[in-house]
Amino acid sequence: MNSKKNNLIFSTLLCGAIVTSLLQTALTTALPNIMKELQLTAATAQWLTSAFSLTMAVMIPATAFLIKRFSTRQIFISAMTFFTVGTLISWLAKNFGILLIGRIFQALGSGIILPLTQVAVMTMYPVEKQGTIMGVFGLATGAAPVIAPTLTGIAIDLWNWRSIFLISLILAASTLILSLFTIKNVTPTEKIKFDLWSMILCTVGLSGILIGLSNLTSDNFAKAVIPLIIGIISLIIFSKRQLNLKSPFLELKTLKTKNFRVAVIISILLYAVMMGGSTVYPILIQSVMKKSAMISALVMLPGSLAMALINPFTGRFFDRFGINKLVIGGSILMFISCLGVSFVSSFTPIGLLIVFYLMRLLAIGCIMMPIVTWGMQNLPSEQVAHGTALLTALRTVSGAFGTAISMEIMTEISAPKPVNYAGVRVAFVTITIIALIQLIISLINFRTIKREPYENTKEK
Repeated sequence: MNSKKNNLIFSTLLCGAIVTSLLQTALTTALPNIMKELQLTAATAQWLTSAFSLTMAVMIPATAFLIKRFSTRQIFISAMTFFTVGTLISWLAKNFGILLIGRIFQALGSGIILPLTQVAVMTMYPVEKQGTIMGVFGLATGAAPVIAPTLTGIAIDLWNWRSIFLISLILAASTLILSLFTIKNVTPTEKIKFDLWSMILCTVGLSGILIGLSNLTSDNFAKAVIPLIIGIISLIIFSKRQLNLKSPFLELKTLKTKNFRVAVIISILLYAVMMGGSTVYPILIQSVMKKSAMISALVMLPGSLAMALINPFTGRFFDRFGINKLVIGGSILMFISCLGVSFVSSFTPIGLLIVFYLMRLLAIGCIMMPIVTWGMQNLPSEQVAHGTALLTALRTVSGAFGTAISMEIMTEISAPKPVNYAGVRVAFVTITIIALIQLIISLINFRTIKREPYENTKEK
């Protein structure tokens, strides 16, 4: 397939990835308005983001099977259809239950499109160009989720929170129509059986752990312990089953590759910090500092623009110089930005929050796509689909955990009063600890690692 056709396919996949990624975090800015209109608590409202992330995480492992079993065209068009229908349901929703169903449908599509695009990139383009292309793809997986709260704030002030879904519906429908003319198959297919038991165990395991963590601050301790135990046991059985199957649902042996394993760990920690902070930030500005959604959007705008601009350049930097400086430098920036917000009070100027948010997004831009590309390049080509599914699933679950834990801690510390500065500070102390762990792991693993020739990366 020639480069022009590859670029056309990638452009369509990128459009789908961007629009689906936007709604992963778009509701963070809208949560205060949704809570007010639908009369929800912060702990209940956060399920609109956590359930989205959880559904994505459950769906993503299945993409390893889907990519091998069906054509790129079949998978993408089906996923965009799910997402478009879910967005329509969310736009028309009159209560929390219907809105949650719409979010789940959206996540079913988003959970397929993101890993599908990564695998397509690793298949269509040579190794020496993958960093640059994945840098552009970072606009979807990295920039879109963090730019979304800014765009949401502007839309809410101009119209209302439902306008988020209407705009997304128009974009999704347009991408779906475009895909009918542009998407071709770029990966080989084979007839393999779907392992239903693995899917059930994976779903129960991930759901149990998220529900358990979300209930850690509940008065009824059993609400946390029982789901956690069920989730952990299910994932242990799931893991043993994958290691014993000739054709596993999800190839866990990819984790035996050290560099890929490190990439997974860094991605997991980064996503927990990113999603947890992205959820707390708008609530801090709107509900605690009593600023408008527009002000919240403006606080996030410089960082969002910086990240959108930096992603392609970090991809090129990675192609030329490697991963070391990007991961270590990004981890330092992330730690400082989280630590700064941990001291927020009524005396904290808005300008300082803008600086911390800018540092935060620059850090994400330096780390997110380069670490994914580096991890994928260290896998044999036959394991790329499984590796992509595993890494994307784990970091998505981690993002849901980060959101749930941050919201629970913030709500619990603030109780019985509404969300306040004390709750935000403790939530960000927790996020800062995770960022510190990420920094330490980065220093241990990337201070001495050497840049390797492209031709050697696939042999490991």
